[in-house]
Amino acid sequence: MMDWITSAIGWVIFGAIAGLLARMLKPGDDSMGLVSTILLGIAGSLVGGAIAYVLHLGQTPYAPARYILSIIGAIILLSLGFFARRSGAVRT
Repeated sequence: MMDWITSAIGWVIFGAIAGLLARMLKPGDDSMGLVSTILLGIAGSLVGGAIAYVLHLGQTPYAPARYILSIIGAIILLSLGFFARRSGAVRT
C-alpha cells in the first residue's frame, strides 16, 4: 500500500516540475492552474516515455533522456492545444 502512495506522490511532484518547466520554455499564454499543470507534466511524461521507448533511449525509467523527453512531451501537448483553456466561441 505504501509503495503505491509513494509512487503516486512521485508522479505528482515530477508532473508539477515537468509541467512548470514546459510552460516556462514554451512561449505564449498558457494560463492554467496547478492541477492542470501537474496533469500536463504527467501526460508529457507518458508522451516522452513513448518517444524514449520508440527511440530506444535509456534502459531504466530514471535515465536522463526520459526527464528531458518528459518536458519535451509536455511542450508537444501544449503546442497541440491540449490543456488549453479557450474563452469565447465554442470550437467544433
